[in-house]
Amino acid sequence: MPLRQRLENLPVGQKLLAALLVLLATVLVVANLTFVSVAYWISHESTAPQALQTLGSLASNPDLMAQALDSAQNAKALLKTIGSYAPLRAGAIYDSAGNLLAQLQHGEHLPLPEHFAQIDAWSLTELRSHHVTPLPRGDQPPGHLLLVASSELPMAFYTGTLTASLGILVFSVLLWLVIARQIKRLITQPIHQLEVLSRQVTREENYALRATPGNHDEIGSLAQAFNTMLSRIEAREQELKRARDQSQAAYDQAQALAQETRHTNRKLELEVQVRSKIEKKLTGFQLYLNNIIDSMPSALIALDEQLYVTQWNQEASALSGTRLDEALNQPVYQAFAPLKPYLRQIKDTIEQHRVVKIERVTWLQDDEPKHYALTFYPLMGDGGRGAVIRIDDITQRLSLEDMMVQSEKMLSVGGLAAGMAHEINNPLGAILHNVQNIRRRLSNELPKNIEQATAAGVDLASINQYLHARDIPKLLDGIQQAGTRAAKIVTHMLSFSRRSNRQMSPCDLPALIEQALDIASNDFDLALGFDFKGQAIIRQFDLQLDPVPGIPNELEQVLLNLLKNAAQAIHLREDPSEPGRITLRTKLNPPWAEIQVEDNGAGMPEHVRKRIFEPFFTTKEVGQGTGLGLCVSYFIITNNHKGQMEVHSTLGQGTCFTLRLPLMPAHESTKVEL
Repeated sequence: MPLRQRLENLPVGQKLLAALLVLLATVLVVANLTFVSVAYWISHESTAPQALQTLGSLASNPDLMAQALDSAQNAKALLKTIGSYAPLRAGAIYDSAGNLLAQLQHGEHLPLPEHFAQIDAWSLTELRSHHVTPLPRGDQPPGHLLLVASSELPMAFYTGTLTASLGILVFSVLLWLVIARQIKRLITQPIHQLEVLSRQVTREENYALRATPGNHDEIGSLAQAFNTMLSRIEAREQELKRARDQSQAAYDQAQALAQETRHTNRKLELEVQVRSKIEKKLTGFQLYLNNIIDSMPSALIALDEQLYVTQWNQEASALSGTRLDEALNQPVYQAFAPLKPYLRQIKDTIEQHRVVKIERVTWLQDDEPKHYALTFYPLMGDGGRGAVIRIDDITQRLSLEDMMVQSEKMLSVGGLAAGMAHEINNPLGAILHNVQNIRRRLSNELPKNIEQATAAGVDLASINQYLHARDIPKLLDGIQQAGTRAAKIVTHMLSFSRRSNRQMSPCDLPALIEQALDIASNDFDLALGFDFKGQAIIRQFDLQLDPVPGIPNELEQVLLNLLKNAAQAIHLREDPSEPGRITLRTKLNPPWAEIQVEDNGAGMPEHVRKRIFEPFFTTKEVGQGTGLGLCVSYFIITNNHKGQMEVHSTLGQGTCFTLRLPLMPAHESTKVEL
């Protein structure tokens, strides 16, 4: 058995005595080591230097030194005379020239300097105490005596220390015996008596026994607690005896009721069978209801009166990211954090028993804004009051409503455009025709103009000089440009109102995009003063996308409009440090082929995004835009190509236009009439 385990199994009294013995031994050893160390330090730092200094003073007596420096034999004689001093380890005598005359060694040989000039360097490496005494020699330079002290303590010191330690050890043992006797009397014996009493109680099951009261210490408190425990056990034994007697009487009574119970049990069995069937039906019905609730496309959350979750369907888990087991019995604002701002309305629903509807809220789902409708229903019943929350995803519905509103606007504008175009074309034609006639009748090259000017007595050249001085030709240029721009607007309106009768053909979208980029890079620099070629154009084309049916010229017109808007949005950014970037994507997303034009320009607020496809709506300055570019583009995609067009924009971050064109069915021809 290991020593540690043996020590742990010792009785408490022996453990205390062993600990006390180890403590006394440790104190004795530490005290002896400390005493020896201090004595060695005192001898090395104080006693030995003082003794060497005194010995050196005695040895430097002129009478003793009169002949010591004359020869090495006299020097050895002097060293031998003082060598009987016990603390002396070594000695050396140097003559007037500093040469070593003689040396004395006690014990192992100690290297001493050969010349007096080497003493300073030698003393740096020598740890023993040493002393140098000058030896006068009349008018000649003095000699020197080097004395080195021994680093060892006298044997008498060790003998005295050992004797004192033995005396202390004997005293410690006697003290330990006295303390051991007291520990046995005060601690070990009371514990042993309690142990004997507990064994007797266990063996005899006699709970009337009591422990002898001891001192007012922990052991005495333990004895009192043991006696209290025995008293309680004795009382419980008596109660158990009375209970056994009562149980016997009850048993007799139970036998009398057994027969009656058998009849009752038969009735209960029938009731249990009926209830089991009812419970199975209820369980199946509950599962059926849960399946119905989980299958609903809306998120349903049931709450109690304290707004803790009691019901949670799968759509709620998908919307919130919280599982059913995590949501149940949790406050709704913890299980579904976005509902926290609506706690007041939920409480009103419970307290006032009325339905509260919130038509539209916007939450981020997978980093995309989604729109939801919230409805809070009061819940009444025997189980207590509460509320039911229904959350419907209305993102698609709102998109369809926006598309329907946009389509209605397009239809109404189509009819308006046709009527306005015919009404505006006549005065525009007259304006442009008359401007052309004015230019012709002011020309110096037509003979008819020269003939009429001569008949009127005026100089046609002077008239032209006056007109140029008054900038009349520039004014005519402005009239012609304004009329031409108005004619283009009318042309756009007519093309907007008429249904195309052209045929579709397979369009390679990447090639169409590259062609639009070439046109934009050659035209936008002159028209806008915008370095389109210098912008970063990122192409992300889906290689799995085949050609789609479309009208190339119209699709090219849409792409040019979007590229122009992207370039202008980049030009209007507030942070010019970030380089402009236009990303062009194609993606196969059956049943659609998608084209995305994304920029990191200025972006637009929500109220502008909603109206971006309205005709004549523009945020540009007067004369900079007609407001028909995106309107016509929307009409081309949705009406002429039966596709979809939508825009997502964040103010200050950029805009992304998405065009969706229907894919070409495999069984149809490559050309389809619109």
